[in-house]
Order: sequence, then structure tokens, then C-alpha cells
Amino acid sequence: MSIGKLSLIASLWLSFLACVSANATPHHAIAIRGEPSLPNGFSHFPYVNPDAPKGGTLRLGVQGSFETLNPLIVAGVPASGIREFCIESLMARSLDEPFTLYGLLAETIDVADDRKSVTFEINPRAKFSDRQPVTPEDVIASFELLKTKGRPNHRTYFAKVPKAEKVGDHGVRFTFEDADDRELPLILGLMPVFKAHGMTPEQFTAGSMTPLIGSGPYTVSRVDAGRSLTYTRDPEYWGKDLPVNRGRFNFDEIRFDYFRDASVMLEAFRSGTLDLRLEEDPGRWADAYNIPAVHDGRIIKTEFPIGLPAGMSALVFNTRRAIFSDPRVRRALMMLFNAEWVNRTLYNGLFKRTTSFFARSYLSSAGRPADAYERKLLAPFPDAVRPAILDGTYNFPAGDASGNNRSNQRAAFKLLTDAGMVLKGERMVNAKTGQPLAFEILANSNAQEALLLSYARSLEPLGIVARIRVVDSAQYQGRISTFDFDMIQNNWPASLSPGNEQLFRWSAKTANAQGSFNFAGVKNPAADAMIDAMLAADTEPDFISSVRALDRVLLSGDYVVPLFYPPAQWVAYWARLHHPDKTPLFGYAVDTWWSEKK
Repeated sequence: MSIGKLSLIASLWLSFLACVSANATPHHAIAIRGEPSLPNGFSHFPYVNPDAPKGGTLRLGVQGSFETLNPLIVAGVPASGIREFCIESLMARSLDEPFTLYGLLAETIDVADDRKSVTFEINPRAKFSDRQPVTPEDVIASFELLKTKGRPNHRTYFAKVPKAEKVGDHGVRFTFEDADDRELPLILGLMPVFKAHGMTPEQFTAGSMTPLIGSGPYTVSRVDAGRSLTYTRDPEYWGKDLPVNRGRFNFDEIRFDYFRDASVMLEAFRSGTLDLRLEEDPGRWADAYNIPAVHDGRIIKTEFPIGLPAGMSALVFNTRRAIFSDPRVRRALMMLFNAEWVNRTLYNGLFKRTTSFFARSYLSSAGRPADAYERKLLAPFPDAVRPAILDGTYNFPAGDASGNNRSNQRAAFKLLTDAGMVLKGERMVNAKTGQPLAFEILANSNAQEALLLSYARSLEPLGIVARIRVVDSAQYQGRISTFDFDMIQNNWPASLSPGNEQLFRWSAKTANAQGSFNFAGVKNPAADAMIDAMLAADTEPDFISSVRALDRVLLSGDYVVPLFYPPAQWVAYWARLHHPDKTPLFGYAVDTWWSEKK
């Protein structure tokens, strides 16, 4: 045999061995770390009632309006429920585990041993609502449209995936740039899939009242543009008997009604026009449900436990604005927020103060000194974390429950003078330019006004002017998407498995990406490095330390004025509704509820 042929055979054999070593066994589920809780062949999620009856209507309220039925693009305010009820992903997330996915559109997932690719095997029974099969071509086309024309979070995630290809009759393989991002296979598992094969980018990005064709358990049946939206359960839904769906999606109809005013929406619930309400205002929770329907049991008022981090609820500085470019100014404005007084007078003392971007969890750095691995990660950035935050002794300025906030006012005044501000007459101004320290707080609900006006009044003794401007939901969405604001009130939810979404919130790459959630305009090399470390962490201890290090960097950046969080989920609902006995880690899940038989 010639040397050339031997060389060719050796090359082919090595290629074969590389292929074999790169491929693992397909699995029914995947967990971000460790093993999935439920075995192959499980019957249903543990937090559902598998025998829940089907039927009835669920009526929910939403404040604001909507402009499009496509939630996957930046343009327009999307309608509620499309993603949850009409458009499915390759895999379904368990709500009782930190981050575990089980088969939905895909029967199996296969992560290569070298972690440089993931392969999904599409269930051959999967069908869109028009009864056409869900094909690998649709999955790939959905991926390409989301990667190039989707929301910034999808564009950010999928930029790490240079290749998507069909494998066999029903498989789709995604190849990664590198193997450092352990979350990416799961992110792809949660990718929304729609009938995209043959769809042009122009068709995809044209926000309209025509919904994308999905494969979910419901279809859009009625649309009153901007006012209401009704979903009807598909009796021929292909996936109704899958383990991940058993006991879920029990209502024949789900209707979302939109309200401009929060008080009108509350009255709609109390009168029986709406069936269920998640209450986020402790003042209303304490006082607004003292009505006969609650007393006689027709309305049930309850609290559901939640095992997720509270996240960060805050007033957000747009650091792109020159007025907020100096962290000393931001820190001074933070100190002037009298949290104790606000919680007592506005919220009946029911809220807890947010002290971390991962509050209410073991991921929080608050009250914990940095461990050795955190210090190693932070070593290249010696000025990124303030000493008190590094050693866990820092406490946010609490203020005074009596309303007297003078000690914080004195500390804030010193910070402002150190930043080049002077009190001229009754106005705080920049000593060099004469520009007053004045800004606008943008809001989209009258319900925010009490908090924002209280904060604005707390700034007045130091000559700082904060104007409150309330706009409608469409204008608000347009302005925050383009970062056209000075300050907003925002909530970044959190999970026990933070990952790529942190890029969308804090990465320098998304600071100027319109539509991203990097509302503060964070451009911090230390934050980028901590996110990279978190995504690459191989062990649970390293992951926890990486998250806490990120938390310390963000807290030290003074990007927000932390607000509050509720200790539980406050929910009121009419007694004709029922829910499973077990509440999952993520809190109550309305898609597991049902209506009593008449």
C-alpha cells in the first residue's frame, strides 16, 4: 500500500475518532450543573395536578397597551402571553429546579464531550398550529432570524454560535465559538421556534397584529388592538400528552384586558371582571382588599412562597448623561433616599430593602466577606470594588423612619462638593459650568408617583430638582429602548442560575445596543470579566463566587438607588379558580391553575 493511501486512511481514522469523542449520549433533559431531578419517562412535573379538569376562561389584567403580536423584535410594545402560550421552545424549563430543561419540541439533547456543539433531535410528532410539521429547517430559520433581526438578548447570545446545520432527518446541531459558556446549550434549548422557513427578514420585523405561527397549546382567537387579546386552547395541540405539559394549560380561553389606569384595573378585579391579580403594592395589599368578597370567601387573598432571588428593584441612573457621569454624584443621590421613611409611610413597613442584585439568596454578596476565589477574580481590577463591599461590612444608607435624614444629607453634601458642586442660592450647581443639578424621572404609571414624588422631595433640601414625567406605555417603551431618559424605576429579576442575560444587562457590548436592558449604561471591564468567569465556571463553588464578585462590582459602581422587594408573592383570586398544592421554586404558575366545573 502506498504512503499516500496510508496517510489518507490515518487521516480518516483520526477524524472518525475525533467525531466519536466529541459526541455524547443523547439525554431527555439537561441541568446547568449536576443532574436533572426527574428521570427519563417521568409522568409530570411535581408541582402540577395531572388530573386538573379542562375548561373555563381565565381573565387577566395588564396595565398599558400593546402594538404588536411579535414579542421577538424590538419595534413596538408586544402583547402579553404570545411567548408563553403560542410559541414553544426546543425544551421546557422546570420551575422547581434552578436551571433544568426537559424535552418539548426536541425529544433529546446531546452536548458534545468537548462542549463545542449541541444537537437537538426534533420530535417527529411536533406540529405548528396550521398542522404543518416542525422541521429542522424551521428551527434553523428561527435561529438565523433571531440572531440577525431579533431582540438584542438573542443577538447577543446567538452571536456565539457561528453555525447551525441539519443532522439526519430530524436533528439540528449548533456549533459554538468556544467551550467556555456552559449555559449556551440551555439558552439554545429555550430558543423560541416559529414557522420561519421561507420567512424574509422584512416579514419577521414588520410589527403587526398578525401573530407568528407557533406550535403552542393556544392560538390567538380575538384581538382588539391595544385593548384586549384572547387565546383559545387548541384541542388538537400536538404536545398535550407530553410529561412537561400534563396538568398545564387547563383553561379553554385566556383573555388579557388592558387598562390605562392602575386603580381602574384594581376595580375590575374587585368587581369580578378579572379573575386573578398579583399585587405588587404593599399599601394596596394592606388596605384595598378589605371588601365583602374577601370577607365572605368569594375572593381568596393569599401569599405564595418564592425561592428565587428578589433581584434588583431600583431607581436607575442613566450614566450616559453627563449629570450622572460622576459616581460621587450618584452616591450622594443614593444617600438622600430615605428608605426607612418611605417603607413605613408608603408601604406599611411590609417591604424589605434591596441590598444586592441577587437579594434574598445565597448568591448575594451582602454581609459576606469575599472568599479567596472572588479576590483572585477581582485582583486585576483593584479599584473596582470598595473595601467595605469587599469585606461584607457595607450597609446602604437607611435614612430615618421619622423623616429626619440629616446625617445622610450632610454626607451627601460632602460628596457633592467633592464632585465640584456648590450650593448657589437655593440650587445645587456645577461650580465650573453653573449647570443646575436637575433631572427628569421617567415613569409609565401613576402608581409610581407617590414613590417618585417622595424621592424628589427628599432632594429639595440640597437644592436638587427632580421632575416626574408620566408617559403612556408605548412612549415609555420607545424612550427606554433608545436610552432617552435621565432616571427610571426598573426591576431586574434574578434566578439561581444567572447567565447570559447578565451580558444583556451589564456588558459594555450592550451599553449602546438599543433595546438592551443595560439601562444604566454600564461599561465596566471588571463587570465584563466577572460575567465571563461566571459563564465559564465548572463547579458550583466557583459559580457562586463569580456571581458574588459580579454583585460586588455592580454595587460598587453606584448605578442605582436600591428600593425594596416583597417577602412573598401577594396574590388575590376569585374562589372559582384552583391551584396545585405544591408551589414550585419559581413561585405560583398560572398555567397550572384550573377552573371549577359548573
